[in-house]
Amino acid sequence: MRTAEINRKTAETDISLTLDLDGTGKSEINSGVGFLDHMLTLFARHGRFDLTLNCNGDTYVDDHHSVEDIGIALGQAFEKALGDKRGIIRYGSFILPMDETLILSAVDISGRSYLNFDLHIPTQKVGTFDTELAEEFFLGFVRNANLTLHIKQLEGKNSHHIIEGTFKCVARAMKQAVAIDENFRDEIPSTKGVL
Repeated sequence: MRTAEINRKTAETDISLTLDLDGTGKSEINSGVGFLDHMLTLFARHGRFDLTLNCNGDTYVDDHHSVEDIGIALGQAFEKALGDKRGIIRYGSFILPMDETLILSAVDISGRSYLNFDLHIPTQKVGTFDTELAEEFFLGFVRNANLTLHIKQLEGKNSHHIIEGTFKCVARAMKQAVAIDENFRDEIPSTKGVL
């Protein structure tokens, strides 16, 4: 079973998270940040990942610590659930339209963390959510999942659509990348023999 349980406690957040890469898209999310709850619910559904998350964070300060630390925990969960990455397709990409918005994402589960975050979000807030925190979430995620992720906004002017489209698009690309290639189930997808 490709599953992981992460418990991460700092002076700023207390996070418990479970992930099943081969799920059906079920989720129970309580991040303490309403907009992020919605984004992670979409992420689980579009990636067909089963995800539970509970975070008690210092949101009375702001949402930054919770959002970043949840990205870290989710990245750790992917890294743990993938194990030695034997049999995975490794690469995934998706282009997602959402009304006037068009987002491209491409992932390589390479063992090397890199984020190219090319979004132009026109507002500083979506509701009470600081839009700059979307990048902080994905930075925490890629650094701890040890993967390369490129996100590019091809079109879009609505901040909500841009961020929502991004979470959906990344989930779809991740779904492809973590899938097992039945023709190479017992192989590490690298000429180096390790990822």
